[in-house]
Amino acid sequence: MAYGEPARTSLRRDYPARRRPPAFGAVLALFLVALPLAAACHLLADAGGAPTGSGPTLVSPDLWPASGQAALVLGADRPAASPHQEPAPIASLAKVMTAYLTLKHHPLGADDEGFTMTVTAAQAEAVAEEAEQGQSVVRVEAGERLTERQLLEALLIPSGNNIARMLAVKMGGTEADFLAEMNAEADALGMDDTTYTDPSGFDPGTVSTAADQLRVFRRAMHFPAFSQIVSMPSATLPVVGTVTNFNPLVADGYGGKTGSDSAAGGCLAFFTKVSEGGRDVTAVGVVMGQGEGSDTSALLGAAADAADELVASR
Repeated sequence: MAYGEPARTSLRRDYPARRRPPAFGAVLALFLVALPLAAACHLLADAGGAPTGSGPTLVSPDLWPASGQAALVLGADRPAASPHQEPAPIASLAKVMTAYLTLKHHPLGADDEGFTMTVTAAQAEAVAEEAEQGQSVVRVEAGERLTERQLLEALLIPSGNNIARMLAVKMGGTEADFLAEMNAEADALGMDDTTYTDPSGFDPGTVSTAADQLRVFRRAMHFPAFSQIVSMPSATLPVVGTVTNFNPLVADGYGGKTGSDSAAGGCLAFFTKVSEGGRDVTAVGVVMGQGEGSDTSALLGAAADAADELVASR
């Protein structure tokens, strides 16, 4: 198991039952109420600045999470975001950008393993110290060889902070150079309220909004390897063995990336299939700032509740 990973049996599984789709009359009523209020929601463009569909994703203001912030898009519609989008710590959601830039440098095919990296003695020795600091880490050994796919699995499934730093040096030459690239890419994607101060999100100075994180998460999903990995319930790595996905909703058909700590609360970037207007579409969203305290399981449970309720209540 990864250091810092909560016991899987402690994750909350008592999520509210998903609401059944309302009758046509209720849908029509909700639409008529939501339409004039849509301007109050932040309608987003895609990363290139152009609308992604002919209409907005409509979310009634009272359906957003009561605390924190969120963003949601259905299929090719334009995204919507909850009011009061303010930069806030994002914890391990930062790893979405780290994974995205890794795949941008070295795209992976469906069956590709990508480059191979050998763990140095310094990288292996740093794990114990990082774990003592309360960081989520994946145990590695000096001389261990990890493929790009295995590194991304270790980054995204058990959320290894040490793996984020290893990839940062591999991609950028130095961590500082990679951080400069992360922030430059955020600017290029129109993520105006985002600042990356580390590649893992452990530093609370790494801040963003749900709307901005939706932009980079959707871009990362363009890489099939990313979508595949964040949908896996577990993976097996050479030294640490089996690592388990922190996402409480992965068994319910939600792919995604979690983040949690006392500064960020519970965060989840997610996607799942839904039925909309008689057709299957992908709902993609981000919730941030859910729950209180520092208990990982409780924070991630709160984020899962918020994501599931947002999708079920749209």
